[in-house]
Amino acid sequence: MWNAQEIETQLAIINGQKAPDIVIENATYLQSIFKKWMQGNIWIHGDRIVYVGERLPAQLEGTERIDASGKKIVPGYIEPHVHPFQLYNVETFADYAARRGTTTFISDNLLLFMTLDKKIAFSLIDQLNKLPFSFYWWARVDSQTVLQNERELFNPSKIAEWIKRPDVLMTGELSGWPRLLKGDQNMMRSIEESKRRGKKVEGHFPGASERTLARMKLLGADGDHEAMTVEEVGNRLQQGYGVTLRYSSIRPDLPNLLAGIVDKEWEVFDHLMMTTDGSSPAFYKAGVMDQCIQIALDAGVKPIDAYQMASYNVARYYDITDLHSVIATGRFATLNFLEDERNPVPTDVLSKGRWILRGGQVTKSFNVVDWTKLPKFEPPFELDDKDFTFPSTTGIQMLNDVITKPYETELDLSKSVITSSDECFLVLLDRHGKWRVNTVLKGFADNLQGFASSYSNTGDVLLIGQDWKEMKRAFDEMKRIGGGMVIAENGRIIETVPLVIGGGLSDQPMEVLMEQELVIKAALKERGYHHGDAVFTLLFLQSVHLPHVRITPIGLVQVMKNECLLPNTER
Repeated sequence: MWNAQEIETQLAIINGQKAPDIVIENATYLQSIFKKWMQGNIWIHGDRIVYVGERLPAQLEGTERIDASGKKIVPGYIEPHVHPFQLYNVETFADYAARRGTTTFISDNLLLFMTLDKKIAFSLIDQLNKLPFSFYWWARVDSQTVLQNERELFNPSKIAEWIKRPDVLMTGELSGWPRLLKGDQNMMRSIEESKRRGKKVEGHFPGASERTLARMKLLGADGDHEAMTVEEVGNRLQQGYGVTLRYSSIRPDLPNLLAGIVDKEWEVFDHLMMTTDGSSPAFYKAGVMDQCIQIALDAGVKPIDAYQMASYNVARYYDITDLHSVIATGRFATLNFLEDERNPVPTDVLSKGRWILRGGQVTKSFNVVDWTKLPKFEPPFELDDKDFTFPSTTGIQMLNDVITKPYETELDLSKSVITSSDECFLVLLDRHGKWRVNTVLKGFADNLQGFASSYSNTGDVLLIGQDWKEMKRAFDEMKRIGGGMVIAENGRIIETVPLVIGGGLSDQPMEVLMEQELVIKAALKERGYHHGDAVFTLLFLQSVHLPHVRITPIGLVQVMKNECLLPNTER
């Protein structure tokens, strides 16, 4: 981590021969191991803390001296379960999060794994590592949908190349866990490799019974973030899981879970973590992990426990306390300065020895990643009338924003326009134009002529609407702008969200993207979308870890029965 020359300089500072870069004097800081507020001085050189204690350095020439009197200092916050591709990209999200004190991500690698070869994916990660932020990763073992080349893509040898990286801390999440229970050898080999290298395995077990939790623990799962009730939290703790409590745009469970734990007087906070679980952009207007900490404080959790749930508990679980979440010698100089322990939004943020926020002002934006490495969204085809052929009356009915069931439509699907109905045509198009799946979607909207999205679980194209001509118009505009979301109506384009990075990610700052998202969601709401989060509806239409029917690259799939109701059609 630090070379011999750097360590020699650090020792020279301790020995009084050189001056540190920064000294934080009169610091009241959270000592995570003692779980106490302590007082002292913090010496920093480069990205590392070289001393914490009562002394001041013998040499101070050129040193930046900070008087921290009246402030509380806590370790930088860690988001342990990041999906960094919910319209935003990982760099702009990290930039935004860091300003509010979240300085470490443990991130899903799914997009990088599925769209890039290993060399390019790793080069992007290496670029991210140049930022004053700490990036760690997962190694996925399944796609969350049904791919024609799933076994080839998610083969153990490819996954092992990720697992052996030191910045990959976790394998999973195991959204395809039923396959593991049935003896899937590829998944088992990847988990065995993960265990051999000392990496955690994260489950994805919504509503799992005690028996299922026990079986998955025996198969290698270490943690789970899907508890939706206090009882489910208790079941996971009893089975020995690391438990992460969720507060997301579709599952805002954290306040009720914490209130229930406080009410039951469970002394379990040392064994809990928190996550926002890859929420859609506008959800983060209220913050990232600072938002979770505030919820914990409001629920009656003691302040030190609240901060540790978003820092030390995560670092201890993933065995990175030698670098993170302990304000002590040898760790990264990553600190949040607070006006009050009951307000987790920092006034100043120091990350790896560099100021992210100083006196409430942003110092510099993150901008190091060359996103041109991701393939451009350039569908090499045009749509014609044959693409709007609907061979079956079986469709998808939405029960909420992510749960569905099959249904039979009574519409005449040979007609190009649907009137006076809450049903829409639904098309999943291969982004390369090789195949399509045509069905109907009930409950998404009742006055939506044309909508196109290159944002989806697989990066393929979703078309939704009640007028074939306007669906095509939306597709053409989406193609013209290089990917994104488009609403078309009455011969014109109504709203767009450009997603120019690979057709799925925005290159705009989070604040800009948040407003774009709110505008297009409002437009969908005006046209009859009445569920919680349209972004997650689009993402999960293909996701077979949820019941009951999904549109996938192989066709319309009945999840619980593992049955293809309608195969795809070659174009």
